[in-house]
Amino acid sequence: MKMPSVLFTSHSPAISGAEVVLLELLEQGAGASAFVFQQGPLADALTARGVSVTASRWGGRLGAVKRDRSLLRALPLAWPIAAIVVELARLVPRYDIVYANSQKAFILSAIATAVSKRPLIWHLHDIPDRSHFGATQLKLQVGLANRRAARVVVPSRAVADGFIAAGGRADLVRIVPNGVTASEAGDIASGAALRAMLGLRPGPVIGVFSRLAAWKGQHVVLRALATLPDVSLVIAGDALFGEEAYAAHLKRLAEELGVADRVFFLGQRSDVAELMRAVDIVVHPSTSPEPFGLTIVESMFAGTPVVATDIGAAPDILDGGAAGTMVAPGDSDALADAIEHLLSHPAERQAKTALALQRARDHYTAKRMRSMIFGLIGGVGVEAP
Repeated sequence: MKMPSVLFTSHSPAISGAEVVLLELLEQGAGASAFVFQQGPLADALTARGVSVTASRWGGRLGAVKRDRSLLRALPLAWPIAAIVVELARLVPRYDIVYANSQKAFILSAIATAVSKRPLIWHLHDIPDRSHFGATQLKLQVGLANRRAARVVVPSRAVADGFIAAGGRADLVRIVPNGVTASEAGDIASGAALRAMLGLRPGPVIGVFSRLAAWKGQHVVLRALATLPDVSLVIAGDALFGEEAYAAHLKRLAEELGVADRVFFLGQRSDVAELMRAVDIVVHPSTSPEPFGLTIVESMFAGTPVVATDIGAAPDILDGGAAGTMVAPGDSDALADAIEHLLSHPAERQAKTALALQRARDHYTAKRMRSMIFGLIGGVGVEAP
């Protein structure tokens, strides 16, 4: 069966969780096509994979439209929004299917495909609830999905349940866990060498690997660190979506707690796999439910034990805590206790990491994700008129 031609659409120029998944999906992108709202790191990375990238002339201004704000704020941007829809509408007829990789991309793709009647797949990377979306935006997105989407791909049961609870059609949903390409051990610098290069002090080191945002919970880890005097912390990630005030707050908080000399803010990094192997424990401290948690899976492949909050997709990924340690969200005391327990019980750490590695190999490889998604795309292509 010939694979249908696909136009992938995505709005953010930065590379965060959803964009990492798209890049994994198009790892061997020769012959693939993508429409992005503006030039930037994502467009460059796609082009490097051999993807044919078209960038909108008008998408740069859409950063002002936040998913948790009223759509009235978007009214001054009606013209560039309409212009992007026109750009998309001109491209769509060249393809059999459109695959939208973000909320904004989905909404505009839904409008652009309405005339050409091309099938539309929405890869929903977030839990659609009021904690992250404005009421009008949520209603618009779910309503469009029910009418225009051929499939809604989600990474976890948590996202599927959220979509259905928001009024989405259950028959549209297909769960495809996110997958990563694990680095081979021989390609990774030793943990000791990397620690020396970073200038870390001797002793246990824990790490947090995510963009800097209040709901990602880095502040909870700082408070836990204040009760762990022999432990150091690396924080890899930056404020990608206007969260610079929170990033500044974290540095002030480290000073106030007296732990600044044990906290290393590394900024955005491209060597996350190496860093994960250099730390003793990876902490995933989100205070709101995560739709997936790529850093959890990356740490499972790295062979580093994980402490994660017991919400969202994390319990499923870590098999209810068998492949990791679960703590209540926002509870710095419980987090500190879990870290201290793992550090003092090496046999338990080893058992959990062995189970986690096997689970990651079975469920969370990029190869498995690509096979499942392209299988869905092929199925929609067969069904399309």
